[in-house]
Amino acid sequence: MNSNVGRALEIIRNTDFDSLDDSTYLIDGFNFRFFITSYQTQETNDKPEAHRDFIDIQYIISGKEQIGIAQLEDMTEEVEANPQKDVWFYHGPMDYISVAEGMFAVFFPNDAHAPNISHPKGSSDVRKCVFKIHI
Repeated sequence: MNSNVGRALEIIRNTDFDSLDDSTYLIDGFNFRFFITSYQTQETNDKPEAHRDFIDIQYIISGKEQIGIAQLEDMTEEVEANPQKDVWFYHGPMDYISVAEGMFAVFFPNDAHAPNISHPKGSSDVRKCVFKIHI
């Protein structure tokens, strides 16, 4: 396990995210960073993404959403790629998990994920912290 995963969980436990602005925060330069973002969930996200060089930890500061998840090998088609940003988009079948305030999900390079989807009980304002950890 990458030691920065443990460091990220310590940051989640010890940080008052309400005191931070929506922005990018470098911990170890580009290799270990997090950003905070706020948005309204959307009805669907039919382009799951995956990363080859980074682990994502997505921590819900407030609100709730669903995230589509699947093994990358189950994706049926690559539809877009931006290697400079380490992101590839796909089509394919997904399962869904619900995440709410205080919860997090970890995505490794073999995990396709489609965040920002409205919870079955309706859309939500979400504030999220996403850690990017180079492997």
